[in-house]
Amino acid sequence: MANLRAGLIGLGMMGRHHARVLRSLDGVDLVAVADPGGDPHGVSGDLPVLSSIEDVIAAGVDYCMVAVPTAFHEQVGLALAEAGVHALVEKPLAADTAAATRLAEAFESRGLVGAVGHIERYNPALQNLRSRLEAGELGDIYQVVTRRQGPFPARIADVGVVKDLATHDIDLTAWVTQQPFTSVAARTALKSGREHEDLVAVVGQLADGTVTSHLVNWLSPMKERVTIVTGEKGAFVADTLTADLTFHANGTIPTTWGSLAEFRGVSEGDVVRYAIAKPEPLRTEHETFRDAVLGHDADVVTMRQGLRTVAVAEAVLDSAATGRTVEID
Repeated sequence: MANLRAGLIGLGMMGRHHARVLRSLDGVDLVAVADPGGDPHGVSGDLPVLSSIEDVIAAGVDYCMVAVPTAFHEQVGLALAEAGVHALVEKPLAADTAAATRLAEAFESRGLVGAVGHIERYNPALQNLRSRLEAGELGDIYQVVTRRQGPFPARIADVGVVKDLATHDIDLTAWVTQQPFTSVAARTALKSGREHEDLVAVVGQLADGTVTSHLVNWLSPMKERVTIVTGEKGAFVADTLTADLTFHANGTIPTTWGSLAEFRGVSEGDVVRYAIAKPEPLRTEHETFRDAVLGHDADVVTMRQGLRTVAVAEAVLDSAATGRTVEID
């Protein structure tokens, strides 16, 4: 069987990593790359740098990785759908729910594989966490807390921290718990002189009543990527920078020191850090999408799921703008 012919549009900070992985992917040949701004990181190799998505389509690609700014996702995605080309689009799926809906419907109506690059789903720590939650190792889930903080990335210009970074936390929270968001209440801040927000704090609720909390900003000198799931039997802590997963169990030994027992509530139990395989999430994401294009059973982030994440992100911004809790249909 001939290799799949892959294209890539967008050769910026993320595009360079996609190019590296696509070149090393079994069963795939990277045959066309495009970026109207050229090739700043020198990743095109012996391929000419094309100027438009139409040029990539003309090269006869089976599927395309879309790594252009969010504002162009709809235009590029609809062109690929019209041409019958499968597409993996960087997150968020689109700039708003209307555009995201049009993209999802365009790919679904043509029977094409359309997916969104919510890469945290492929982080080994979160994949292991989801499996453990599904197996009931935590019992009832009470709360999900995420912290995603770090310095401002120069690559972002067209959206704020909610649609860029917080969409990771929205998607991963709904995915690991297998529960959709039903409401959010948020506050944002603009501290760096840009037109978009650079800090957000969100309190949410999932369909099963689980309470969530998300702190996301581009204002911290340290980089933090942490997900904490607290439940009936203890708490899981996933660090997606190191792909480590740790379990803090509720204790079974009574605390006899009276004042300490009063203060702590549940007692401390064993702490376990799991030894798990740690493949590169970006490679896993590309392998999964390749398999989906080949017709295999593959757990891609569908455009319909990506649309849901955009809708929750818009609800977060609406809440911040109005100062009220927003219910999510």
